Amino acid sequence: MQTLDELLAESPVFAGLDPAHLALIAGCGHNVAYEAGDVIFREGDPAETFYLLRRGRVMLSTHLPNQGDVAIESIEPGDVLGWSWLHEPHRWHFDAVASEDCGAIVFDGTCLHDKCTDDHELGYALLNRFAQVMIDRLQHTRLRLLDVYGGDSRS
Repeated sequence: MQTLDELLAESPVFAGLDPAHLALIAGCGHNVAYEAGDVIFREGDPAETFYLLRRGRVMLSTHLPNQGDVAIESIEPGDVLGWSWLHEPHRWHFDAVASEDCGAIVFDGTCLHDKCTDDHELGYALLNRFAQVMIDRLQHTRLRLLDVYGGDSRS
């Protein structure tokens, strides 16, 4: 059975981090499970956690006026789910629903904020890695909304 820091090291988001930093991050996490159809979080609700998906899939969606709920992206095993814990106002930007039975590690954002305050090198490393998650997620959102509304994707 693997420890949480060993599981973190296998994720593309955390691969290559210093083992001491992996241990600090793992200290803020624990395992959770969701059944297909479970709501993990809703857009606008407080965002105090993030997840590393270990198995299953999670669908991110948003509600568009006159369109209803629009699927944005499917989160796969090894992906990070959630970046809203990083910055005020700490509110989710999407809905997340388990599209099949899932296992994940959930991390306490306050715990990690405190550790990053104490260890600026850890904070810098996490911010760089989560910036890439944000860029990827926003790009998926842009492309999906172009699918919904049509238009030129070259801008």
